Amino acid sequence: MATVLHGLSLSNILVFFFFFELCLCFNPKYHRLSTTGTSWSSAGATWYGSRDGAGSDGGSCGYGNAVSQPPFSSMVTGIGPSLYNSGKECGACYQVKCSKHASCSGKPVRVVITDFCPGGPCASDAAHFDLSGTAFGAMALPGQEDKLRDAGVLEISYARVACDYSGKTITFHVDQGSNPFYFAVVIEYEEGDGDLGSVDLKESSTESNDEWRTMQQSWGAVWKLDAGSQLQSPLSIRLTSQYSGQTLVAKDVIPNGWKPGSSYRSVVNYL
Repeated sequence: MATVLHGLSLSNILVFFFFFELCLCFNPKYHRLSTTGTSWSSAGATWYGSRDGAGSDGGSCGYGNAVSQPPFSSMVTGIGPSLYNSGKECGACYQVKCSKHASCSGKPVRVVITDFCPGGPCASDAAHFDLSGTAFGAMALPGQEDKLRDAGVLEISYARVACDYSGKTITFHVDQGSNPFYFAVVIEYEEGDGDLGSVDLKESSTESNDEWRTMQQSWGAVWKLDAGSQLQSPLSIRLTSQYSGQTLVAKDVIPNGWKPGSSYRSVVNYL
């Protein structure tokens, strides 16, 4: 007969501790975003640029003409200071929707932060989205896009969501000003969390050179390293999400013979 302790058999106690340990182990390390909005807040919304355009040619995040091309496809937004976070939120994704105008569909659409809106309602509102003409019109009922664009400042709802670029991996676009002693790169297409908290670079591994060097955010989505000596490629880049803390390593993603202005695609992403 099993020993009984306060009404519980020893076998039951062992089972309890087994499952208790299992529960402690089943603790996700990273908090992940959903691709669908779950917690909605209110914001103001305007639009800029052409009615069916991408707002601007790249904007303050540094993505250049990529904003009008897939996977951004002009579904982008400038953002007020409260959410821009000095450029740290470049690449973050939100769902936005409107319901307080006759032309609103009430259906959410996903946009990516690619630009900064510094003044007017962008600065005075608690949160403000200055959407591309394409993204603003996407909140409308079919055929009523222009009526919605003519509505002026809208009250919308917004929710932070995961970015989803249909399996596209993170890409590094080397800044035109880069050289063997100074390296700067635009980081594009981070799925999942979207925004970056820190970026580190490691040169080709040797016995005397096998450490990660912290890059500085230059502006927007551009990260830089003033090396002080000639960089030895290939270069690996380590990315840490500021939302979840998850870290990825794009090993040897910048190859020997890299060139300023070129883009190099990794094999990693956050989803």
